Amino acid sequence: MIDLHCHILPGIDDGPTALSGSLAMARKQLEAGVHTVAATPHVAPEMRNTAAAIAEGVAQLQAALEAERVPLRVVSGGEVHLGLATELSDDELAALRLGGGPWLLVEAPLSPAATGVDALFRAVGDRGHRILVAHPERCPDFQRRPEALRGLVEDGMLVQVTAGAFAGRFGNTVRRFALELAAERLVHDVASDAHGPHGRAPSLRPELEGAGLRAWTVWLTEGVPAALLAGTELPAPPVEAPPAAPSQRRGLFGRLFRGPDAD
Repeated sequence: MIDLHCHILPGIDDGPTALSGSLAMARKQLEAGVHTVAATPHVAPEMRNTAAAIAEGVAQLQAALEAERVPLRVVSGGEVHLGLATELSDDELAALRLGGGPWLLVEAPLSPAATGVDALFRAVGDRGHRILVAHPERCPDFQRRPEALRGLVEDGMLVQVTAGAFAGRFGNTVRRFALELAAERLVHDVASDAHGPHGRAPSLRPELEGAGLRAWTVWLTEGVPAALLAGTELPAPPVEAPPAAPSQRRGLFGRLFRGPDAD
């Protein structure tokens, strides 16, 4: 499998503080069945990491992995703060793309005060960057306005959901929204967003299988992420339909797909 969102570099953000933690995370990734990881440190106002610093960190970590005979491939990337993405130069954003490919991982805001975030995503996309939206299931604005996220997908952006969201690790509201997105085929990639070898540790397959997405696991964790790194067309999705969305929520998706009188 390929994990396109992992805070594995040491001492650069809120991931491991030392190389030993990064090596422990790498071993956890291998145990989880992952062979390639995108190192995606925060690139945010409070953590002003640069593409050059991230690339250097990736090279140092890869050398350490080889010295320890840990057969994990690490590629460069970044989890770019949406507001900062509108300010950074196009050259810097291009250098932050995942694995040197065409896709840029941009973080959906977690603050309930953030509104109109789809307009900011479009402002970055209109500059020629292909955007993978990180953890929109945790974004209150998208929870309130799921049609805004659908519009971004219709515009060509892709959606990355954190595996732990399917297991309820960020609360029931996030879990239900993640399952709704999967049911409506609005999830293209699932990543760990791991921050350490313990607690928020690397894991993908159990969460997907627990959500009833066993048939989609290869597509979400191997086929699509490989295409994103290579800059090729996405593979065809599985024929099997994803599980139906939870019946507890009666939001916009329910009105769109059950009709206005369904309640």
